[in-house]
Amino acid sequence: MGCEPQSTLPKWASKPCIMGIDEAGRGPVLGPMVYGCLYCARSYEKTLSTLNFADSKTLKEEKREELFETLKANEAIGWSVDVIDPKELSAKMLKKNKINLNEISHDSAIGLVTRVLNMGVLLTEVYVDTVGDSEKYRVKLSERFPSIKFVVAKKADSLYPVVSGASIVAKVTRDRALREWVLDETAEGMNRNFGSGYPGG
Repeated sequence: MGCEPQSTLPKWASKPCIMGIDEAGRGPVLGPMVYGCLYCARSYEKTLSTLNFADSKTLKEEKREELFETLKANEAIGWSVDVIDPKELSAKMLKKNKINLNEISHDSAIGLVTRVLNMGVLLTEVYVDTVGDSEKYRVKLSERFPSIKFVVAKKADSLYPVVSGASIVAKVTRDRALREWVLDETAEGMNRNFGSGYPGG
């Protein structure tokens, strides 16, 4: 499920580009888990750092919404999301040969990189917030995409503006999906016991 803002590729996309990837909703699995990415020309990186995308967790929801609208209107930035439905998450984690949350996360990040490359964007560097062992994850990504330099770091969303931007994309998409999702669930009748909203294991 991607909502790419532009159908024709902007000129800057054929020059070296950087991308950040971050997710929202990995803790409480009430609602979907959303992976977001943000990409731009490497030459735009300095400007990006002036756009005030702090780590989205430190921002109020209205501020995140405002920043999301700003980046959507900015033609020097591209973005995409992968929304993983809670039912899909549960099904994968409960299968006989279980797929754990880290693998689901890795697959989602790989899917976003693939999608952006397939659009024709010249990705040369990708920054990812770490999931599990950062070095193993970096090697996995590098083997998959040998032409891209991967930086996998803890707290990447507060270190790299391109990941902070991805964090805003993921968080706002999840906030919006959650509002709709809660309405759907409420319509079905809320007599179900959600427990803590965290997955068991």
